[in-house]
Amino acid sequence: MDIFKFFSKEDSSSKNVAKERLKLVLVHDRTNCSPHFLEMVKGDIIKVISDYMEIDEDGLDIKISKTKRSTDNTMVPALMANIPIKKMKSK
Repeated sequence: MDIFKFFSKEDSSSKNVAKERLKLVLVHDRTNCSPHFLEMVKGDIIKVISDYMEIDEDGLDIKISKTKRSTDNTMVPALMANIPIKKMKSK
């Protein structure tokens, strides 16, 4: 086992994590979106979807990221939500 490759692999991994975190910070800054605003959005989403399904609120993850716009492939901010569903409610 090459010890230098082992350590360089760890470096590139932490480097990529730091790079992704920096991108997220830049996106948040450019969209002028505070953590308080995201918490308000999260609360509103929970209120709306709770009428239709039971969700795992502790596992809920909402963040602002970037995605390509389908019309011209321009990178634009996007609200990404991962909402674990425990059970659907019957109507």
